[in-house]
Amino acid sequence: MSEVTRVYAGRLAGMVVRGPETDVIGRVRDVVVNVRPQGHTSRVLGLVVEMTNKRRIFLPMLRVASIDPHEIMLVSGSVSLRAFKARSGEVTIIHDIIGSKVQVDDPELEKFHGKPVEVADIELERTRTRDWAISAVAVIGSRPSFGRRPEIVIVPWKHVHGITAAGVGISDAAAELIAEFEDMRPADVATALYDLPENQRHTVASEFDDERLADILQEMSEDRQAELLETLDIERAADVLEEMDPDDAADLLSELDDEKADVLLELMDPEESAPVRRLMSFNPDTVGALMTPEPLILSPQTTVAEALAHACNPDLPTSLASMVFVVRPPTATPTGKYLGCVHLQKLLREPPSNLVSGSLDPDLPPLYADDSQETAARYFAMYNLVCGPVIDSDGHLLGAVAVDDLIDHLLPDDWRDTGIRPEIKED
Repeated sequence: MSEVTRVYAGRLAGMVVRGPETDVIGRVRDVVVNVRPQGHTSRVLGLVVEMTNKRRIFLPMLRVASIDPHEIMLVSGSVSLRAFKARSGEVTIIHDIIGSKVQVDDPELEKFHGKPVEVADIELERTRTRDWAISAVAVIGSRPSFGRRPEIVIVPWKHVHGITAAGVGISDAAAELIAEFEDMRPADVATALYDLPENQRHTVASEFDDERLADILQEMSEDRQAELLETLDIERAADVLEEMDPDDAADLLSELDDEKADVLLELMDPEESAPVRRLMSFNPDTVGALMTPEPLILSPQTTVAEALAHACNPDLPTSLASMVFVVRPPTATPTGKYLGCVHLQKLLREPPSNLVSGSLDPDLPPLYADDSQETAARYFAMYNLVCGPVIDSDGHLLGAVAVDDLIDHLLPDDWRDTGIRPEIKED
């Protein structure tokens, strides 16, 4: 069955969504897009999927492995069950755009210039980076007499006007900013937010979805993180903390007063709060406080092919994807006996059917949770790594420390506020 690389949103409506094990997740009910100003790519953010229990959830396009003529396959059967709610900067095609009036200025369609035309459908196309973007709009040029089909013309997206980040024919400053931030790195968005007036900054931050806001908060100094978190209601703040990396969440909670930190930890899902509590138990100047408890951990029976597939997970940071850690069950931290690790580069040179346990580096020593940050810095410099294992005295893997987290803590506390090239003040 051929994979689809160009499709109309209306064609997706009602299409079955399946997990990798062919289990049905639900059916598509809408498509969420990020509409950018002319000259910029307007990306598809994800799908609104109605599950078998009628609950509608948001499914990011990064979770979509392929779109076939009759169904959509996911890269993973794991999905967020949180009910879908559109935020500023997000527009749904079927609910918000189809049926609305727009203007077109396609040189080949001069007869429609200056006239409102109705949107019949939106064409989506997969780009070379495997993102999906709006490529064209099908509009109803004219409605003939009864019994005849309306005239449908296809207009390239760049020649369609009247659809903004806030909807059709609507202009909203917060929505436009969020749409502008969509393609920016979280670190750059964090910097841009603090160029905004305080009220606008808080308004824009509150409109990001939990995952995006978590990514942005992680790129701020802890003082600024705490300031923005204070503007959210307590339940939303707990949801955002759940989306943050455990080590970043632990650092942020340590900036709050103990009473509020305890309340937030209680509101978080126990599975999400447990690793954060463990990290907060370590001395802040040790490796244990820097590590992430969620590196790439596999059992010794895993094949090289399976390991490489796990490393391709788009949710895994680049530094953590560089190293595979092998342990005896259980594979959740703290794990069973730590057996060793293997660098991704070495796996790329191994036969896919081999077991990862046969490729372990026997000479690479681990770090310990009570090691100092200086010890970790010497470790990375000596072994030319960007990620290293952290174990306890009994040989259980507790997590991994990444060189970017180490550098973050070695730099001055306000380095994120001053940027990568701080101005040098003259005496």
